[in-house]
Amino acid sequence: MVDEADRSYLKLAIEQAQLGWEEGGIPIGAALVHDGEVLAVGRNRRIQMGSAIRHGETDCIENAGRQPARVYRESVLYTTLSPCFMCAGTAVMYEIPRIVIGENRTFQASEEWLRSRGVQIDVVDDETCRSLMERMIREKPELWAEDIGEIGEGK
Repeated sequence: MVDEADRSYLKLAIEQAQLGWEEGGIPIGAALVHDGEVLAVGRNRRIQMGSAIRHGETDCIENAGRQPARVYRESVLYTTLSPCFMCAGTAVMYEIPRIVIGENRTFQASEEWLRSRGVQIDVVDDETCRSLMERMIREKPELWAEDIGEIGEGK
């Protein structure tokens, strides 16, 4: 169940997604929260950093820095888009028990796998998250294809 606190933390992830879009990147953001304290926020910065792996969730977890294992095991990851398998694997590796997803209509790959690993998944179906992704896919389809690993011949 998603409450008002969840919505406020998701809003931080949305702000990161919007910032990433304004920077010329892919509009996916994340926030990591432990016991009501925001540990970090992040955004997909693959384009900005020329990175192969800097998705919103991985950027956020990297920005959180080294934390005791128990902190990750008691945290919630908020993300504007349903995680890919790389981001899901990172969450599982750190035993993050809950992920709040802004939207999963645009993309959904790992939710069942995450659930099978004991992760609680809550989907908000947020209009702003959907609109950001729809716009990006419409205006920059080649970046979206690259981000989800659909790289064509010769690339």
